[in-house]
Amino acid sequence: MINLEKTGKRISSLRRERGYTGEALAERLQVSPQAVSKWENGLSLT
Repeated sequence: MINLEKTGKRISSLRRERGYTGEALAERLQVSPQAVSKWENGLSLT
């Protein structure tokens, strides 16, 4: 089973390492900034 909290922390860490804001990552992935926030906070992966 996927650990949402651990996955979210990893997404956040990688985003920061690459110098992206949440909004920039969302635009690059063609999702909403709210989706990125939910991922990073371990609330959802969809």
